[in-house]
Amino acid sequence: MVSTILILAIACLHIYILILEMFLWETSKGMKAFGNSPEKAKITKPLAQNMGLYNGFLAAGLLWASVAPSEIQASLAYFFLGCVFVAGVYGSITANRKILFIQAVPALIALIAVFLGN
Repeated sequence: MVSTILILAIACLHIYILILEMFLWETSKGMKAFGNSPEKAKITKPLAQNMGLYNGFLAAGLLWASVAPSEIQASLAYFFLGCVFVAGVYGSITANRKILFIQAVPALIALIAVFLGN
């Protein structure tokens, strides 16, 4: 139960990131979230929309893991949470250190919860 709640919370986070990157990138909220100027946001909008789509795929996989039959649920959770963790670590190294705490650490906590729940 705890692991499912954590998985759903991380899925919601990635849906929020999708919205910021795909639809709110050039708004004040989107620019503030990613530290962009209006000029930079305009230039990088197609790239951001692509990143948002990938975050949507992660969210979809996590939602799938949360409702999947028990015999495959843990495997799906390991895979998609692992993807989130790796993306968070890589993003913290290449883009912004705070991504480690926003993305990677919650994914690691959820991975541990899935492991302990099985």
